[in-house]
Amino acid sequence: MVFQVSKKDDTLSGDITLDGSKSISNRALMIRALSGQDFAIDHLSTSDDTVAMEQLIKADEGELDVGPAGTTFRFLTAYYAIRDGEQILTGSERMKKRPIGPLVDALNALGARIKYLEQHGYPPLLLQSPGDLGKKFRLSVPANISSQFISALLMIAPALPKGIELTLTGKLVSASYLQMTLTMMEYFGIEYQFKDQVITVGPQSYHPKPYRVESDWSAASYHYANASFASDVSLRLGGLFQDSMQGDSVTHKLFARLGLETSWDREGLTITRKGKPESLLEHDFILCPDIAQTMAVVCGGLGISGLFTGLETLSIKETDRITALRDELMKVGVFFSKMPDRFSSVSGKEYYTVEGKAWQSEPPLFATYHDHRMAMAFAPLSMLFPVRIEDPEVVGKSYPGFWNDLTSLGWSIEMVQQI
Repeated sequence: MVFQVSKKDDTLSGDITLDGSKSISNRALMIRALSGQDFAIDHLSTSDDTVAMEQLIKADEGELDVGPAGTTFRFLTAYYAIRDGEQILTGSERMKKRPIGPLVDALNALGARIKYLEQHGYPPLLLQSPGDLGKKFRLSVPANISSQFISALLMIAPALPKGIELTLTGKLVSASYLQMTLTMMEYFGIEYQFKDQVITVGPQSYHPKPYRVESDWSAASYHYANASFASDVSLRLGGLFQDSMQGDSVTHKLFARLGLETSWDREGLTITRKGKPESLLEHDFILCPDIAQTMAVVCGGLGISGLFTGLETLSIKETDRITALRDELMKVGVFFSKMPDRFSSVSGKEYYTVEGKAWQSEPPLFATYHDHRMAMAFAPLSMLFPVRIEDPEVVGKSYPGFWNDLTSLGWSIEMVQQI
């Protein structure tokens, strides 16, 4: 399926309420299951990943297929690793290429019994009743692995006989997601210590109580991208808050540098235009990697230079997002490139540049690589010229209402060919 996406004018106004955060929703579901008691979770994400999490975390013994849901796979691996019974965890072909080894090694060290059914270090997994949980509680794990691995270990820590003392070695990536996990655990009564990259969580119990999920800042970034290309903006986004625990909440600060002003009230925010964009957008995305694609496309659409770092985890996401960004931006005359290694040797960081101004006389066809964020990051270019998005249904992974929300804001969306 291919959607052709266009907008007849370059103004943007309207009022939408965004879905609940997928990241927060999946953690809330994990904590509720670990608490052993039911409690209300309001404004839960309707994303495919969260729907899968809610269904599979209640499953009995058997084979559980999470599809492409990476967070779900990692959290369920930890959850079922400490439970009696036998489970097989599997997923999509892309999921089978996403590494799970560091999490499995850590869980087996804690007393779990997990085996690989195909390629070593990758799904699918066989999880059997644990052997001697608590035989070890001090672990060292690389800090530059996915924060979801570390979050999965932390959330099960209170249920372990001795808890966990987790030493994070090396450079910490996606620290905002790790802090999100700890903040939510604390809300549900868990005490912890986090000092000098050592996190200690003792054995204790979660205290069940009602929880409301805030709206998704990753989803908001696509509407800010739309607004950045508009000549006149008055767009209200409901459910977002200035004191968010989401790392992607930096979105409003980044777009302030691109001429957009955000005003707040008790129920959300309003975006308006105020000034022109800076000529260079430089940012370290180590705390907010999920909006890097959005910002690369925005730089290309505005014709401003981008200088990005902190993209270490992008190559192990739903697709290799570094390569995908390079290839798709090239279709509209924008170049996304890694800077020579000599720059990295000086700073210790890898830098990427965005150069060029997006343009096409015919609607470009953007591949999405089964990656929801590729579809939503490139759709805002439709403010400038019609675009075609391959496999548009992939947005269901995190933002099922994305196309409907665009339609409500004045976009024209047409299915132009079946493939």
